Amino acid sequence: MSSWRNLVLRIGEKCAEYGGNADYRDHIETCFGVVRRELSHSGDDILLFLLQCAEQLPHKIPLYGTLIGLINLEDEEFVKRIVENTRDHLQVALDRGNCHSIRIHMRFLTVLMCSKILQPSSLVVLFETLLSSAATTVDEDKGNPSWQACADFYITCILSCLPWGGAELVEQVPEEVDRVMVGIQAYMSIRRHVSDAGCSAFEYIDDRSQGDGGKDFLEDLWSRIQDLSNNGWKLDSVPRPHLSFEPQLVAGKSHDFGPLNCPKLPDPPASVTGIEFGKQKHEAELKYPQRIRRLNIFPASKTEDMQPIDRFVVEEYLLDVLYFLNGCRKECASSMVGLPVPFRYEYLMAETIFSQILLLPQPPFKPMYYTLVIMDLCKALPGAFPAVVAGAVRSLFDQIADLDMECRTRLILWFSHHLSNFQFIWPWEEWAHVLDLPKWAPQRVFVQEVLEREVRLSYWDKIKQSIESAPALEELLPAKGTANYIYSGEDGDQTERGLSSELSGMVKERLTCMEIISWIDDQVLPAHGLDITLRVVVQTLLNIGSKSFTHLITVLERYGQVITRICPDQDKQVMLISEVSFFWKNNDQMTAVAIDRMMGYRLLSNVAIVRWVFSSSNVAQFHVSDRPWEILRNALTKTFNRISDLRKDISSLKKAVVLAAEAASKAQAELEDAKSNRPLTLVDGEPVLAENPAKMRRLNSNAEKTKQEEISTQESLEAKEALLARAVDEIEALFLFLYKSFCDVLAEPLRDTEGSLHPSREADEMAIENEDTSTMELDEGGIPQKSDSNGGRTVSGYNVGEKEQWCLSTLGYVKAFSRQYASEIWALVERLDAEVLTQDVHPLVRKAVYSGLRRPDAF
Repeated sequence: MSSWRNLVLRIGEKCAEYGGNADYRDHIETCFGVVRRELSHSGDDILLFLLQCAEQLPHKIPLYGTLIGLINLEDEEFVKRIVENTRDHLQVALDRGNCHSIRIHMRFLTVLMCSKILQPSSLVVLFETLLSSAATTVDEDKGNPSWQACADFYITCILSCLPWGGAELVEQVPEEVDRVMVGIQAYMSIRRHVSDAGCSAFEYIDDRSQGDGGKDFLEDLWSRIQDLSNNGWKLDSVPRPHLSFEPQLVAGKSHDFGPLNCPKLPDPPASVTGIEFGKQKHEAELKYPQRIRRLNIFPASKTEDMQPIDRFVVEEYLLDVLYFLNGCRKECASSMVGLPVPFRYEYLMAETIFSQILLLPQPPFKPMYYTLVIMDLCKALPGAFPAVVAGAVRSLFDQIADLDMECRTRLILWFSHHLSNFQFIWPWEEWAHVLDLPKWAPQRVFVQEVLEREVRLSYWDKIKQSIESAPALEELLPAKGTANYIYSGEDGDQTERGLSSELSGMVKERLTCMEIISWIDDQVLPAHGLDITLRVVVQTLLNIGSKSFTHLITVLERYGQVITRICPDQDKQVMLISEVSFFWKNNDQMTAVAIDRMMGYRLLSNVAIVRWVFSSSNVAQFHVSDRPWEILRNALTKTFNRISDLRKDISSLKKAVVLAAEAASKAQAELEDAKSNRPLTLVDGEPVLAENPAKMRRLNSNAEKTKQEEISTQESLEAKEALLARAVDEIEALFLFLYKSFCDVLAEPLRDTEGSLHPSREADEMAIENEDTSTMELDEGGIPQKSDSNGGRTVSGYNVGEKEQWCLSTLGYVKAFSRQYASEIWALVERLDAEVLTQDVHPLVRKAVYSGLRRPDAF
């Protein structure tokens, strides 16, 4: 990488390129001196690289803005091209609904205005364009209020620019800024308040109990901007390097750019019903998602050094770095540690990362990414960040009873993986008290599941050794994970043992599937019946495949047809799953893997898996184990992924069909043109049309080939569309059966617990109302000075009964599945209402489904 690229990329960092100096002014002057010399022969490269850096390193935008401002003094045309490129990129982002690009380009334009590159009036026109579009969208008569997510996003973009340029705008165009602020206030008065009930990380917490005082995200941001305005637009979190160069920058030319247009949104639904409104609302929220949902897991005293707006700005920095540097975790951690703010923000950094891990309906990246980032941050800040992360874990553990079921699962997976990167070291004695709680208490279940996941990532004896500080917790460790092969000893049925031994011999001799099936049909099934045959085959084949995942997959690939022959329908597949579960009863991981692979090889149907999950033995574990839920999640995810893959294939094939049709048309046109425009030549003195056999053969061959490719691509598309139609019918049947199963198993327990299911925090208000709230704060090491025994419960124990906890856990999963697969469920919501969620269904079941869908008429 050339020197000017290094300087531009590393500007603002304490690095070798700048001699270890951290002064912004020196950085900008040094970088400007080098870039100015390169402009004459690398102008295009510099322009593209500056735009790329501004977009992908947005926490450095003020530095890039000042650098471009200095370049503007030397080469106005170059900077004009930057402005025009930025404007074009912003228009493309608006048209495509690229939220990250819209927000960053608007911030970049704001900073360019601060550096006297862009006229303030141009920025105000941009704000007013977005404001007008937003106001029209939420207008009941002229717009489409179901797309309020888009309107809110536009207003958020305007407000998020003001920390970077509000002071300059007020100074230069105060009346225009007042007009924009009045417009935003008017918008805030007509928009609908957005409830986070369906996507809050914490269950049963109303808006008033949140740290933001019951405001939704946009209302909270508007409040912070008003505080900033009342404070004279002064804040510490945004560097203002342009002020050091203001005497020079004012001499530069301020540029303008043309108008921008907001894309046209879909028309409002023809029939104004809750369902149609909800479908469009869901589509809008998918396209314009909320970027963060604050957890507020630390006391306010941990961030008291910063203004309200500073918290927002630092969150923006952190989220930008996490998003744009996701491909390089080392750079990501380094940038997060070195944000351009003068105060400490470790607690806010931890809370922001956890907010992304637990973000609903889904985080921007896979949990593995956040695990690695946290690990690198612990190494980068060894004296501070590990204690903060531990404090966050303890805080979430204390509130685990209120945590959404999907968030609990994510926390378990993250925490076990995190500990595996730090030699499984944790002060388990702090949590030894969970053994005094009933087996269904969320904290006890959490510790049990973390230990089970740790065993998967290591081995049983290692995890037992890691809990030596609390040896009693061994009670919560899973079984050692050995296979339950019933024919290994001398006990048991000798006939079955003989059949198993004979089948093992066939496998070792590599007999074909057809030979084994013939043996089963002729000798085993007629003589011993289905139950014994199934048990012998499953026990034997799984025992052969028990050495490793690879052995299991090999056995299923080679002898899956044997299992298909024995279990051709759902009833027998349910029996098959029971046998698999019995064989691996000591190993939850192998149970899940075996069932998942069998579904992948089409040995099991998804409906059969759901039927087995809702069998009485599994239903009894819903509140104390993740085993049945993991298997159900895998089945739903695999079914959903099949449809997603088909849709992607169809989308690609549709494009391929268009290209193939164009190629065929072009080839045919070339052939026709060659036939009709043959040149004249003289033969025996007479003019005749010339023939070029080689050319005509080539053109004919090309026309036939492209036409055949067009037909082949069209046939592939039709085949995929037929597969998709069947897959859609399959997933509709699956979800209808799933919700019917939920309604059936919940009906009686909900009747029995009528009136006793309550928000968890309300349950304990009387128990903790006399406690000194100061004792709940974290000490300097991030350790709670005092913690309830079970996440807000009374100190004496967990005061929710087993049946009530079973209902709460199961309803939590109903909500979680509804939220996770909302796109598919919205497509069949009319059938769901008509066939499943009838008036006979308990209101709490309906509420859980509607809450997961964020259905407008839910309450």
